[in-house]
Amino acid sequence: MTTSVTALDQLNLAFAERFNARDLDGLMALNAPGVVFVPAPGQPVTGDAAVRGALEQFLGLNLPITMTVRRAFEAGGVGLAVADWTITGTGPDGSEIALAGTTADVAVYDEEHGWRYAVDNPFGTV
Repeated sequence: MTTSVTALDQLNLAFAERFNARDLDGLMALNAPGVVFVPAPGQPVTGDAAVRGALEQFLGLNLPITMTVRRAFEAGGVGLAVADWTITGTGPDGSEIALAGTTADVAVYDEEHGWRYAVDNPFGTV
């Protein structure tokens, strides 16, 4: 069982840890009900199946993600988490992969689940 995230500035780091462990269920547990995930700029997906499928595509690269938290702001159980991330290396087909972005993630907090994504927007500044 994965643990909840109790500090907003740890949410993106928890994502990276679970991503690098290839823990899809752990990644899904970081999402609030009705989450919006934006796997490509301007292309949001919703619903567990669509979000899971998009995350599986990223995990399918079989490359690690690095995450550097820039800022986290919260007010009344709602937060904004901003972090820089990169996924680089050689993909499964031998091609070079170089993905990067700066997140702009909206998160919500509740006592039972901790901080979770309401909008997971890895290309938030695009």
